[in-house]
Amino acid sequence: MPPTTADATRFVLMHTSHPGNVGAAARAMKVMGFADLVLVKPRFPDVLCHEDTVALASGAADILVRARVVGTLAEALDGIDHACATAMTPRDFGPPTHAPREHFATLATAGRRVAFVFGGERHGLSNEDVWRCHACLSIPTHPDYGSLNLAQAVQLLAYDWRQALGGYGVQPRTAEPDRASLPEVMGALDHWQQVLEQIGFLDPAAPKRLMPRLQQVLNRAQLTREEIHILRGIARAVAKPRP
Repeated sequence: MPPTTADATRFVLMHTSHPGNVGAAARAMKVMGFADLVLVKPRFPDVLCHEDTVALASGAADILVRARVVGTLAEALDGIDHACATAMTPRDFGPPTHAPREHFATLATAGRRVAFVFGGERHGLSNEDVWRCHACLSIPTHPDYGSLNLAQAVQLLAYDWRQALGGYGVQPRTAEPDRASLPEVMGALDHWQQVLEQIGFLDPAAPKRLMPRLQQVLNRAQLTREEIHILRGIARAVAKPRP
């Protein structure tokens, strides 16, 4: 049986220094529907239960519970068919370097088990780690400053990879708003007319077209019942005698 979308993608973090980045990376994975996280020799052996890790995971604790800590990149890539290293700049020797979307366009149709390998915050990936991979991904950034936070890089690649796999549709609104009826709009207009006359803004002897114009404004706004209640509440506050 071919692997599912979730378990066919693995995110590998090498030598992480900051627990918060591990938690934020788990969150980035979860919002894009990925769950397989492997850490290679993190600075803190207990990083998966560290307070900062859990705090920045923010609802992705299930990713942390299932995550694994291993000693080598070779262990982290066990069962993977295609490994992608990440690096800011191309290496003089090693696998070809691609922009993520360019590479994902062909990789998504291959049905392989894919791993994305990220270097630590301090030194990135070593040449030896890059050489173990089939491709190197370089996220296009401004030429004067290309340094990405680890969790940000995970989020960008997770998003682009999810899009290459078909993406998620935007969730439609579950229910239409409770629109105000025409009598309710007219009731609000009558209320406002009384208040405008009371404060001297509207001369009842020469009203001109103020109220018809206000009605056109409300008609275009397609107000909800809640918004009508707000307008009438404002009218009551305006009409209230001041001490």
